[in-house]
Amino acid sequence: MNNRSNGLLMRSLDGIERTGNRLPHPVTLFALFALMVVLASGLFAALGTAVQHPDPDEGVIQVESLMTVEGVQYMFESAVDNFVGFAPLGTVLVTMLGIGIAERSGLISAALRAMVMSVPKQLITAALVFGGIMSSMAADAGYVVLTPLGAVLFAGLGRHPIAGLAAAFGGVSAGFSANLLLTSLDPLLGDLTIAAAAIYDPSYAEGMNIMMNYYFIFASVFVLTIVGTLVTEKIVEPRLGKYDGGIGEVPEKLSGIEKRGLLAAGLAFVLTLAAAALLVVPDWAPLRDAGADSIIEGLNPFFASLVPIILIMFFIPGYIYGRITNEIKDDKDVANKMSDTMAAMGMYVVLAFVAGQFVAYFEKTNLGLVMSVSGAEFLQGLGLQDAGIPLLIAFILVAGFINLFIGSASAKWALMAPVFVPLMMAMGISPEATQLAYRIADSTTNVISPLMPYFAIVIAFAQKYDKKAGIGTLIATMLPYSIAFTIIWIIMLVVWILTGAPLGPGAPVMYP
Repeated sequence: MNNRSNGLLMRSLDGIERTGNRLPHPVTLFALFALMVVLASGLFAALGTAVQHPDPDEGVIQVESLMTVEGVQYMFESAVDNFVGFAPLGTVLVTMLGIGIAERSGLISAALRAMVMSVPKQLITAALVFGGIMSSMAADAGYVVLTPLGAVLFAGLGRHPIAGLAAAFGGVSAGFSANLLLTSLDPLLGDLTIAAAAIYDPSYAEGMNIMMNYYFIFASVFVLTIVGTLVTEKIVEPRLGKYDGGIGEVPEKLSGIEKRGLLAAGLAFVLTLAAAALLVVPDWAPLRDAGADSIIEGLNPFFASLVPIILIMFFIPGYIYGRITNEIKDDKDVANKMSDTMAAMGMYVVLAFVAGQFVAYFEKTNLGLVMSVSGAEFLQGLGLQDAGIPLLIAFILVAGFINLFIGSASAKWALMAPVFVPLMMAMGISPEATQLAYRIADSTTNVISPLMPYFAIVIAFAQKYDKKAGIGTLIATMLPYSIAFTIIWIIMLVVWILTGAPLGPGAPVMYP
């Protein structure tokens, strides 16, 4: 690596790290934002701030102050409801119950190892990238399982291990929002988006569902796998050169009992999938409204039931695998593993409490709606009311920059959705498209953010093969993935917009 460019890169990263370290903890950050909303509501209400609702029938929207007797009563009386009613809280915790069983029984780890070890050597890079992208179905499991496995696989094949680590890390982190299946991220962000859309148009929000980006993220898996493979083999690996570290490990093979467990879990998954299909496909299916006007509307009961379905789809194969491998012996083991999963979600629960207060205050005071209408009027004054594509690209770049400092996808979206979703709706861009633009930004800059929670762990993995590896090493290695994924995703989004294809079931790109 060139010393001059490395020094410049390190100085830039040091500045980002110093700035990021000055930010409060996300819990404190949301508490401060909630306080700011209270103070701002008092100030703007005193100034008589008001805007005309885009729908003339709705009249004038005024800022409501929380710095009144009624406002203080509301904050105390609604604190519990604001927490319990925080959109992603229940959906995330419920889905994690099923994912936790699959992960803690060892099913996720074994499945990832089986996938990347069963393909020809020529396809190992593509398998790593694909496996990394798909690992988002198990939340953060890919970081601690697939990333070091990628390095071990490449070392065993005589290739540079850090290139294998980079391929896996690029798929896991930069491709986090893509998947062939729905993951916990879909209900987590989707519920926030629907709640934000309701601020501007409650009737439109009622017709939305958490599969709003599914078609796009499904197609993204194949495109990003190709792009990630090319970046690894044409840019990253040639730059790293030949590896002379002398570590030629062979990844741990699946044992006989693990193979039997995977086979049984696979069969259980197929049977569970078939049972789920019976709940929605036939005309008499309980999760289908046969009297609906359209197929999409007829599937609304299914969309509303996706969270428990996701739980079951992970729980049953995970339980079967655990029984075969003796990781789960009885109901006590099941309860303990689910309990351990919930214990690991403790920080998220704390964050949900303060974020729930902020979101509720923001909606109660009408600040979100006033800001959205005012922002839309400002952009319209600049002549950008028809600039859907430039607006979305600008939003991707802004959200990606914010992601360098605040890693939590839910924390950022809980903050940004109430502002940007109504704003984009006022500019003619659908909530579904705004959420998708956010997901693109949130994924692509993960791999170049030193403040991303798993960044330090990945550096530790890299130092096993290069003692001098540090922040600059990893950033320089991962930057091509970040740039390539951002560009290709923006191109895909532009193509989607120009063709008018839906982003998901009943999810248009433009707001009617």
